[in-house]
Amino acid sequence: MIKLIQDVVEDMNKQLERIETSLNRLNDEQIWSRIQPGMNSVGNYCLHLAGNEYQNIVTGIGSKPLIRERSVEFETNGGFTREELIAKLRHVRSQSTEILSSLAEEHLSREVTIPYELTDWNRMNRTEDEAKDAHEHKIVRSLLIKVATHYGYHTGQIVLLSKILQPSDEHLTGLYH
Repeated sequence: MIKLIQDVVEDMNKQLERIETSLNRLNDEQIWSRIQPGMNSVGNYCLHLAGNEYQNIVTGIGSKPLIRERSVEFETNGGFTREELIAKLRHVRSQSTEILSSLAEEHLSREVTIPYELTDWNRMNRTEDEAKDAHEHKIVRSLLIKVATHYGYHTGQIVLLSKILQPSDEHLTGLYH
């Protein structure tokens, strides 16, 4: 496996472990709790991470059909258990890892197209000129860094929400800080 891809997958796998640790500390009610109006729940972030990874890696790099409904990720208020969320995240990771493992060094410089549903594209405050095709064009190398950064950002939110909802002195990231 290419070193950059290996590093991205290893980091995202560490983040996934942190998400699983956080989920395993919470009951299903806590997973779907929104502690403030306008905030997302741990469950929403899990759905969002699975959707984002699928859209960018499985669809964008792997050329599989887009099956994501981004707005639903944030509108959902339950309906998935902890086990189902973990299974969803792991399934997408498995698909991503399979696709990324097949890439050669020259693929890192390839431009890929990330399709969006027009309603999601418009909700992300894109300009009218950008909305003509509701697609984003990215170089694979840059896209991998973007997806990994995004994954880490929301993992931190999940860890924090987990500690707020189920207080603990435990260091959920495996690091002391």
